[in-house]
Amino acid sequence: MTAPRSLQARLAIGIGLLLTLLWLSATTITALVLRHQMNEFSDAALQETAQRLLPLALSEIAGRDDDSVTQRLGVIRVHHELFTYILRDAEGRVLLQSHTADPSVFPRYDGPGFQWTGTHRLFNDETLDGQIRITVAEPLIYRRAMARRVQIMMGLPLLLVIPVALAAVALAVRASLAPLRRFRSALAARGARDLSPLPTGGLPAEITPLAETLNDLLTRLKAAFEAERSFAANAAHELRTPLAGAIAQAQRIDIETADPGARKRAGEIEATLKRLTRVSERLMQMARAEGGRLRGDHAADLRPVVRMIVQDLSRQAGGKTLELELPETPVCSDLDPDALGIVLRNLTDNALRHGLPDTPVRIGLSPAGRLSVANETATVPADVLDGLAQRFERGTARAEGSGLGLAIVATIADRTGGALRLFSPSPGRGSGFTAEVELPLGGESPPPDTSPPAA
Repeated sequence: MTAPRSLQARLAIGIGLLLTLLWLSATTITALVLRHQMNEFSDAALQETAQRLLPLALSEIAGRDDDSVTQRLGVIRVHHELFTYILRDAEGRVLLQSHTADPSVFPRYDGPGFQWTGTHRLFNDETLDGQIRITVAEPLIYRRAMARRVQIMMGLPLLLVIPVALAAVALAVRASLAPLRRFRSALAARGARDLSPLPTGGLPAEITPLAETLNDLLTRLKAAFEAERSFAANAAHELRTPLAGAIAQAQRIDIETADPGARKRAGEIEATLKRLTRVSERLMQMARAEGGRLRGDHAADLRPVVRMIVQDLSRQAGGKTLELELPETPVCSDLDPDALGIVLRNLTDNALRHGLPDTPVRIGLSPAGRLSVANETATVPADVLDGLAQRFERGTARAEGSGLGLAIVATIADRTGGALRLFSPSPGRGSGFTAEVELPLGGESPPPDTSPPAA
C-alpha cells in the first residue's frame, strides 16, 4: 500500500494512527491494572470472609452431638450466593457448608492461604490448633464477567471518542495547512506570464524558506525576460533610423544610376530593407504586447476606434476592399486603443497579404466583443492551422511576411483574458480563412499579469 501523496492526508493518517495506538495501549494497560486491583480486592474479600466465618462456624458446631453429620445452613431468603464455603475437620470430613456449596469443587486442603483451580479462587484458613479448617470459594466466572464489563465500559467510549478525535485531527491538520493551500491556490491562479512575487504572510516556518526561494526565482526569471524584451524593443527602435536611411540611399541609387544591373540590385536592397523594417516593427509590437499595459482604467466604445483604424488601413490596402460590419449598440471595453490597433492591423495585414486577388477582406465586431477578420483563400490544412500562431510560423504561404503577426495577436488576446481562434474554411463557407479574437468587455480585469512570457 502506497502512502497518499497529500501532505494533509499523511499528517492526518499518521497522527490519527499514532493517537489510536496510544489510546488502545493506555486502555489495555489500564484494564490490566484494574483487573489486578480487582483481583486483590476480591482476594481481600475472600480472606476477610473466611476470618469472619470461622469463629461463627465454631460456635455453630460446638454444641453438636454428632460431628460426623454434615450440616448445611438453611436459607432464610432465596438469594444468589457469591461466596461458598465449607468447614472441615483435620481428617477432611465436611462439618458445615453454605447452602449452595458443592464439596466436589473444593480441592484437598493444603494449608492456609490462597489456592487456584480451573473454576474457582479459594482461601483456606484454620483454627490455632489446626483441627477445624475453612475454605471459602469464589467462582472465577464472576471475576471474568467483571473484567469484561470493565473492558467494555472502557472500550465503548473509545468507539465514539476515536472517530471524533480522528475528525478533530483531520480538521486541525486542515486548518494548520490552510496558509499552504492559499499559497498553492495563489500560485495555480497565476497566468503563465505573471512572474510577480507571491505573498508569504502566514505560511508555516517550514514552508516560508521554500516560498522565498520561489519568489527569488520568479524575480530573477522576470529580470531575465525583461532584459530580453528590452533588448528586442531597443534593437528594433534603434534599427528604425539606419534602416530608413538605407532605404533612402537605395531609392536614390535607383533614381540616379542608369545602369540596369545597379538599379536591379538597388531594388533588391530596398525590398530586403523594407522586410527588415517590417520585422523590426513586429518585434516592437511583440515587446509592447508582452510587457506593456494592455487594459485601461475605464471602458469605452470600441466602434469608433475600429472604424478609424479600418479607414486608415483602407488607404494602405493597395486597391483591395475592406468590408466593415459594426453592431448598432456600443461595445464597451477597457482594452487599450493601441493594443486594439496592433491586433486589428496585424490581422488585416495578414488577410491582405494572403488573400486571393480582387477579393474583399471582411472585418466584423460583434456585440459580444468578438473581432473577426476573414479573407478568401485556399483552405489551410488543419495541421498547419494549429501552428500558425507560433512565432515566425508562416505555414505554406508564399507571400512576404514576418511570421509574427498572429503570434502578436495571440499574445495580446491571452494577456487580456481572451483567445485567438483560427478557422479554415471560414464558418459557413467552403473556403477562406477567418481569425477571431475575444476582446474583454466592460471594466472586468483578468488576474494581474505584469511579467513577460517565456521566450
